[in-house]
Amino acid sequence: MLKTADATVQAAARALRAARCLVVTTGAGMSRDSGIATFRDALTGLWARYDPEELATEAAFRHNPARVFGWYAWRRRLVRAAVPHAGYHALVALERIVPELVVVTQNVDGLHRRAGSTRVVELHGSLERFSCLAARHPFPPDQVATPEADGECEPPRCLRCDAPVRPDVVWFGETLPQEASAAAWDWSARCDAMLVVGTSGLVQPAAQLPLVARGAGAVVIEVNPEPSAISPAAHITCRGPAGVVLPALLVALTEGERP
Repeated sequence: MLKTADATVQAAARALRAARCLVVTTGAGMSRDSGIATFRDALTGLWARYDPEELATEAAFRHNPARVFGWYAWRRRLVRAAVPHAGYHALVALERIVPELVVVTQNVDGLHRRAGSTRVVELHGSLERFSCLAARHPFPPDQVATPEADGECEPPRCLRCDAPVRPDVVWFGETLPQEASAAAWDWSARCDAMLVVGTSGLVQPAAQLPLVARGAGAVVIEVNPEPSAISPAAHITCRGPAGVVLPALLVALTEGERP
């Protein structure tokens, strides 16, 4: 288990102690410690016969909306059963230490918000939001049923235009939401430090954010059990899972006093 005396944790704590603005970017590795499978690993049981691109494109939804909506309903049910691990709560605690902190996540599970993080940019959307296919009119989440059984599930219809309702997530071939994308790039360009947690660094354009931060002079700290495409850009690398490293980093940070 990683200790607070670990040299990389101490180095990361020193960098965060000096930071006025911290951006935390998170990927699938953050969710994994809470038992949430990665996008491709989530294709189990009934869904194992499908390729992810058969279930995560607008074309797939138009072809078979009940199949696609059923898969996302199943994923939503699994996510709702998950519990934010200690790493999520460590980030919430960091908000009380760092003057400005924003979480930019590629995950659609909503665990950061459930844990209590107050400033979260969801680059790829959320399983807890819905909009219609035709005009992206918002649809009330509490009017979307979460079936107990796996299988196809007809989506509800838009209350304004009667178009089928889709999960408000970014599918293959779609661009990032403009507001979320602009916020992520703006924060990355003006932060003093960036924590890159549990991401492979292969998903574009989110993988550019650490490079944007480093290019603007920020200290880039990677938290990941294994080397990633982000590793060469990191000034400090803490090897270990998010649920272990982030609490250790919080303890190391609170052991000292901010300047």
